[in-house]
Amino acid sequence: MSPWENTPASVVIIAFFLAWIICWLPIGLVMAKLLHWTPKQPLQEEQKIPLIASLYLLAPVILFLANLLTNQSFANYGWIRNFSILYSFLLGFGWGILSLVFVFGCQLYFGLCEFKQSNLESVPSTLLTIMLVALLVGAVEELVFRGFLLTQLEEIYSVWVAAIISSLIFALLHLVWERRETVPQLPGLWLMGMVLVLARFADNGSLGLAWGLHAGWVWSIASIDTLNLINYPENKWLWITGKNKKPLAGVAGIFCMLITTVALYFLMIKVNLA
Repeated sequence: MSPWENTPASVVIIAFFLAWIICWLPIGLVMAKLLHWTPKQPLQEEQKIPLIASLYLLAPVILFLANLLTNQSFANYGWIRNFSILYSFLLGFGWGILSLVFVFGCQLYFGLCEFKQSNLESVPSTLLTIMLVALLVGAVEELVFRGFLLTQLEEIYSVWVAAIISSLIFALLHLVWERRETVPQLPGLWLMGMVLVLARFADNGSLGLAWGLHAGWVWSIASIDTLNLINYPENKWLWITGKNKKPLAGVAGIFCMLITTVALYFLMIKVNLA
């Protein structure tokens, strides 16, 4: 039995995030210098991806070491090593893409945005890189926030209080990268966190469905942004389409989360009846 096994959940949470930040800081400083970036400058996409990748690749290592001390495993956090997680991932990934296709399709139909077909020429050389980033971001954020953090908080609070707190932390930590663009998205990011918690419940505690949804949304939005496929001709509809071209900062993103919630609700009913 590990002497750290009975460590209070609050201490485990604080220790993990502190270790993650402290271990990454030297790496981040070196990478920032190599990328010629300082905190006073806007973070460009080509600078942001390497910084995020280095931070996120470190998280599972820190969590693995924490598990050794506390006698936990990734399975406790919903990272189940069998084919069912792959099936759930594919289901979630497909729904994540389809839900955004529906939302953007509605915006195109009502004339709230325009599709820039000329930019499709650069699709093949871009989508694979974005896919790899989306898979990494989705996997690590689900492992940390809907896995580790939610599970630890459930030892202190009720399930839904733990969900609310973990989703709030998930939303606020997005401010680290882009404050100006993230602030209008905070309510949407919090709701996204809650939807992904629901996805874990609907998947019987597995992170597969939540990972798929998260990766599908990140891949779709990042592809649209990087390839500049959508143009918004009128600023008066920003409250619907989202400020700074971010759907979660408008009604469109909230609607996407709501239709996903309905789909997850019916999935939970189906699972309970099976």
